[in-house]
Amino acid sequence: MNFLGIDIGTSGCKALVFDASGTQLAAAQREYNVRLTDDGGAELDSAEVLDGCIAVIADAASRAGRGTVSAIAISCQGEAFTPVDAMGRPLAAAMVSSDTRAVEEARAWPAEFGAERLYEITGHTAHPLFTLFKLLWLKRRRPDVWRNAAKFLCFEDLLQSRLGLDPAMAWPLAGRTMMFDVRRHEWSGEILGRIGLAPARLARPLASGSAAGAIPHALTDELGLARNACIVCGGHDQPCGALGAGVTEPGAAMYATGTVECITPAFDRPAFTPALRANNICTYDHAVTGMYTTVAYSLTGGNILKWYRDQFAPGRDYGAVLETAAQEPTRLLVLPYWTPSGTPYFDVHTPGAIIGLRLGTTRGEILRALLEGVAMEMRLNLEILHESGCAISQLRAIGGGAKSPFWTQLKADVLGRPVTTLNVTEAGCLGAAMLACSSVTGTPLRELARVWVTPQGTIDPRPAVARHYEEQFVRYRQFYPAVRAMAGAQG
Repeated sequence: MNFLGIDIGTSGCKALVFDASGTQLAAAQREYNVRLTDDGGAELDSAEVLDGCIAVIADAASRAGRGTVSAIAISCQGEAFTPVDAMGRPLAAAMVSSDTRAVEEARAWPAEFGAERLYEITGHTAHPLFTLFKLLWLKRRRPDVWRNAAKFLCFEDLLQSRLGLDPAMAWPLAGRTMMFDVRRHEWSGEILGRIGLAPARLARPLASGSAAGAIPHALTDELGLARNACIVCGGHDQPCGALGAGVTEPGAAMYATGTVECITPAFDRPAFTPALRANNICTYDHAVTGMYTTVAYSLTGGNILKWYRDQFAPGRDYGAVLETAAQEPTRLLVLPYWTPSGTPYFDVHTPGAIIGLRLGTTRGEILRALLEGVAMEMRLNLEILHESGCAISQLRAIGGGAKSPFWTQLKADVLGRPVTTLNVTEAGCLGAAMLACSSVTGTPLRELARVWVTPQGTIDPRPAVARHYEEQFVRYRQFYPAVRAMAGAQG
């Protein structure tokens, strides 16, 4: 038996097939584009995304051997949803996370409902990225779509519907809608009642690793799957990725470096504190049932390296660009808000900044300082988690940045914590495949993680360098309020 994990992202979808020992047998991927609108919209053509998903499933299944894939689980981007009619056909494009049209709804509705009560139910603080506020925007601006939609489906449950199932949504993905009671594990009647949405218009919420249903034989034959192939609930990509990185116990966290930098830990209980709420650090279900997680992130991550490359070293590959970075720590401070911030501030206005420049400052120092700034922002998130009783002692690095020993060493030095690199390339797909395997074979996820995920090495912080960054971090914590005040005065 083989197991397929598919990850449905914002820019493309990927499918990987693994055997029961965790050996990767096949891979396939397709790309698609986000459409931006003048009013702040960011949309995906859901039909195009589904066509890509069907193509990568068939392609990967064929490469692994027709009829050998026994189960599929789906990891996907959070928050994005598609209104569909009674036949499952999209009525409008999917509004993805970066769609900002629901700013007013995210400001006004929590004030009416009660921001503290909303946090107590959902574990999240308000932001226009969440499904709840996008639905309210749709109800106000596209009432015809709101009325005619039989269901509103996120991409996990949308693909299940396309594959012939009564759609189900894994708890970690349901948590990202801000309509899910993350302690009772059910749609919140209190929230749905206030927005006028019947639970039947949403997918069934199930724990990650639960069987959602069998794929009809006509489709298994068409896609080259085993005739008894089933769909297993996966969920939001970050918790699935954390499972794929082997993060199954408290004290460990996935550190993903892609366009965005994100730390996803494991908790053994829900973490609700005034400090976490004040810093917009959420709590919701892990892909390991019974565990919880959060996402602490900077929306400026690997994209700051792309910005530097495009502006100062066009045409060069990222490895060659990183080789030009200064080898020693800098005295520069960078506030890495080349995009809106992530946690803890949810600040869409304050811009990025660099201080400490002199005529003798080199491009290599500026490049290193940009990477230092992103790592400082992630250290700030780790410190907030630590101060709230959610200490993280083990970081497991995945993503493109983890392939660079230089960059990983810099992170270990700035964070003052060891960073372990893994043999994992696509953690979301791997985590989803582990859920599929566990559901079919009965093998516990923690046992699969020990076998399927292999650490490659651990990079420790260098004591003298770490002391330098300890001093820099004290200054860094004072940097944001100063830049925010100046930017506000200028605005």
